[in-house]
Amino acid sequence: MAKKWGIAAIILYAVYALAMYFYIFHISSGGIPDAIKGTVADPQTFMNERELYLSDEYSKIRNFLFFVVTPFEWLTYMLILFMGLSKVFEKWADVGKWKVIQNGAYLFLLYFFTTVVFYPIDLYRYWLSKDYGISTQTFPSWMRDYVLDFWINFGTTLIVVLVLYWLIRTSAKRWWLYAWLLTIPFAIFMMYIQPVVIDPLYNDFYPLQDKELEEKILALADKADIPSEHVFEVNMSEKTNSLNAYVTGIGDNSRIVLWDTTLNSLTDEEILFIMAHEMGHYVEKHIYVGMASYIVSIFIGLWLISKIMPWLIRKFGTVLKIENMKDIHSLPLMLLLISILLFLSNPVSNYISRYQETRADEYAMELTDDPEAAVSTFQNLAKAGLSEVNPPLLVKLFRYTHPPMLERINTVAKFASKESTD
Repeated sequence: MAKKWGIAAIILYAVYALAMYFYIFHISSGGIPDAIKGTVADPQTFMNERELYLSDEYSKIRNFLFFVVTPFEWLTYMLILFMGLSKVFEKWADVGKWKVIQNGAYLFLLYFFTTVVFYPIDLYRYWLSKDYGISTQTFPSWMRDYVLDFWINFGTTLIVVLVLYWLIRTSAKRWWLYAWLLTIPFAIFMMYIQPVVIDPLYNDFYPLQDKELEEKILALADKADIPSEHVFEVNMSEKTNSLNAYVTGIGDNSRIVLWDTTLNSLTDEEILFIMAHEMGHYVEKHIYVGMASYIVSIFIGLWLISKIMPWLIRKFGTVLKIENMKDIHSLPLMLLLISILLFLSNPVSNYISRYQETRADEYAMELTDDPEAAVSTFQNLAKAGLSEVNPPLLVKLFRYTHPPMLERINTVAKFASKESTD
């Protein structure tokens, strides 16, 4: 029975992947509306033919990977269960008398196995970004970050899994509620230490070194009533040609970060617009809104898992080779459900994120009152990242945390038009 389910899952995945291939490469269209052609939002006005071709090709490959890799993760977890690998890992992890040691050993075996399975995909993504001129990172540097990712993610996952399965064993039906309550301080703690403990493991952070530009940013920050000590630059040119800036951390550890690629590629006016955008996130407390959204989504997700997972075990436990949810070998089923729920929630979380980004854009335009710098900034961001300025609807819903460049440039145009009529 399990073999038949495994074959059926593989066939279903193959059909889905083929359908997504035709949708991404042959059916969907990210073309430019006629009303936009020839305007500053039309990529043909700021990209050359090679950039247009590479942008279209690179975007399609990345979109296709996104839509097939996540379901491949689901397939991997299902096959681990159907083939009995999860129980094998549990048997191999039966070391010592302590349950916490056994569960930790099991998680390592599972995590290492899935990392090996996904390594070719991750490696392909790395070489893809190198081939298209996005990544400048050497392979040894990339492998260092990859190994670092493994241990950091394994360490945080280990804490979560050990606590979670201890609660499942000891708290019966209310395990999900206690897990959610513990999630809140854990998430806040991780966000607090992210800028000062985790991020510096990957890159070098230091105060902005261009003092003339710093004075301009300080004046802009003062205008926005924002503490000026939260501006940092990070050495990213050794790893990428992309441009970026972001807000990270909370409380005393919150900071606005500029990539050095952004500093090296944009004018002062464009950088000030980006800084004003990040200040918009700071002023409107988007970090805290994001944290609240995360906490609510975790509450809903854990509650759903507490209902769905026991039902699946009762209904299909024989096929899944799971006797009891309390057993650690049920973890792949939980990870499967988490992955599905996260994927299905993407349109909602991305919509919230796009709204926040639009608000930050509007704030930046009001603060700088420089629509020309805003337009050129978005154009340069699109060129540097080979961005698809007008993606298909399905891609936008599931992938885009920021509004497409076409929408962002149109927002600037509307702002400029409104300002000229006032």
